Amino acid sequence: MSSKSITYGLLLIISFFIALPYFWMLSTALKPLAETAAYPPHWLPYRIEWQNFSAAWQVAPFGQFYLNSLISSISACVLQIFFALLMAYAFAFLKFPAKRGFFLFVISTMLIPDETKLIPNYTLVQRLGWMNTYTALIIPLVAHAFPVFVLLQWFRSLPRDLTESAKVDGASHWQTLWQVVVPSSRAVLLVLTLYSFINRWNDYLWVLVVTNKTTMRTLPIGLAYLKGTQEGGNQWNLLMAAALLATLPLLLLFLVIQRYIVQEGWWKWRHLDKNEPY
Repeated sequence: MSSKSITYGLLLIISFFIALPYFWMLSTALKPLAETAAYPPHWLPYRIEWQNFSAAWQVAPFGQFYLNSLISSISACVLQIFFALLMAYAFAFLKFPAKRGFFLFVISTMLIPDETKLIPNYTLVQRLGWMNTYTALIIPLVAHAFPVFVLLQWFRSLPRDLTESAKVDGASHWQTLWQVVVPSSRAVLLVLTLYSFINRWNDYLWVLVVTNKTTMRTLPIGLAYLKGTQEGGNQWNLLMAAALLATLPLLLLFLVIQRYIVQEGWWKWRHLDKNEPY
């Protein structure tokens, strides 16, 4: 047996155990309520109940939850990547006093647990009067050091000829960033976009802290809200249907982005000469 066959076999086994919970969630979402408690459990529903999805949608205001999640997640993701691009470009291509110190300060914020920042951020949001607003769901989550670190390492791996030729042609830093650096970094930007969007979409604790109105809650809070209702509390088919509805945008985004990541070629610069970072 070749090493390739062993690798594919291991990947197949790992993929099976990763996909199993999602298959069970889909199967439960399509079952009648009585069948969800059957023992031994049925892997496939005897009768498919498509109305579970519409019932879950109607039990809780999932339309509003979806809208809040889309607005907050897309806005926070776009702003986070935008500011990370500016900071990473400055650290990679500009020279200014105490650059290394500023960079270490930014990276050191990754060492602070999010729970530690919860009370100061909440106090600030409350004093600014942002409670139960999209501003509270978006602005405190915009600044993050991880995208800055990843983009900086990628920018340092780009051939210096790209930026130097743009400089010789008279391009400003703004033009160099958007016309040279960004097009050469689409793959890593897509990965960071997916990473940021998933984190914002699944955010639970911060949304729970800065909102106390149902009309401003997002999908993770909506699933907990459905679990606490009399109609959805013990109906696992409705809960699984709602969970599938909540994960559908993430699945679609991944399917779209991974296609472009493969087309861009994550390894496109692997064989190019790279200058040492300064």
